[in-house]
Amino acid sequence: MAAVLLARLCRGPPGLRGTPGLRAARPPLAAAAPPLLLRRPAAPPGPRSFSAAELVRAAPAPLQPYLRLMRLHQPTGTWLLYLPCTWSIGLAAAPGCLPDWHMLSLFGAGAVLMRGAGCTINDMWDRDYDRQVARTASRPLAAGDISTFQSLVFLGGQLSLALCVLLCLNYYSIILGAASLSLVVTYPLMKRITYWPQLVLGLTFNWGALLGWSAIRGSCEWSVCLPLYFAGVMWTLVYDTIYAHQDKRDDIMIGVKSTALQFKEDTKQWLSGFSLAMLLSLCVAGMNCNQTFPYYSAVAAVGAHLAHQIYTLDMDKPEDCWKKFASNRTVGILLFIGIVLGNLWK
Repeated sequence: MAAVLLARLCRGPPGLRGTPGLRAARPPLAAAAPPLLLRRPAAPPGPRSFSAAELVRAAPAPLQPYLRLMRLHQPTGTWLLYLPCTWSIGLAAAPGCLPDWHMLSLFGAGAVLMRGAGCTINDMWDRDYDRQVARTASRPLAAGDISTFQSLVFLGGQLSLALCVLLCLNYYSIILGAASLSLVVTYPLMKRITYWPQLVLGLTFNWGALLGWSAIRGSCEWSVCLPLYFAGVMWTLVYDTIYAHQDKRDDIMIGVKSTALQFKEDTKQWLSGFSLAMLLSLCVAGMNCNQTFPYYSAVAAVGAHLAHQIYTLDMDKPEDCWKKFASNRTVGILLFIGIVLGNLWK
């Protein structure tokens, strides 16, 4: 009996047995699971790189508004503040030597703190304006994530830490660094007063071109520092005018001024003039400190980068303006590499 049952089961279901040519359905080969021995184990996940924005989002929730207030999720501005410091420190190094890494580290910490303090001051002044602009409406003060008093306390903490960094320098540099605080505080007001707030930002952001040299040498060599500072100011006029084109429609509605609104359709001609002035000033600074071939090669590369930026800029596309603005970090790094190699060439 058992044998009969087994035979019936092996022949398949009754509905299929009596139908000539019809076989029980089988899964297609493509859908069939591969044999267990041929399956490869899943590769272990590689190390993941985190962007600055992801690191801010990973921070504890109570800290996130403060980190966003100091723009840690948007590090481009910190780089643009820091890089003129590196140029100056690099140019002040002794012939054949690398820049002072201790000073580069100190100025890096100072750039993070002072950029954060500047953004905090800016948002305290502009919280009512920021609420009216889509791009800035989510900033912590404009969105109500933190209060003005909390921002003021946080600002005091940032400035206190920045002062600790400044006190690590020589007396000349301490006085010179403290002199920049008035520019940091008043810059955010300039967009209400003049169509040239980018010029004031340039004077503020490039103070490190003076401070870096004095931190190494004990005082400023004005024949080098002033052309370098002027080059940095011209550079800021280039990248921050591009940045301002993102908000030009909103700025017109809320009554805020900028070089983007001043130059309008002539922006590219103005940017070309600023770029040329920057390159000439860098050449003067290089000649006055006996720079060598790698330095001037880097200046030429900077000129090519700026020319490409300006030529391909679409002033009516905010995303392109942001992309061109952010690419200026490459400009600053190229010049720093040229300074270092030029010094080693001596």
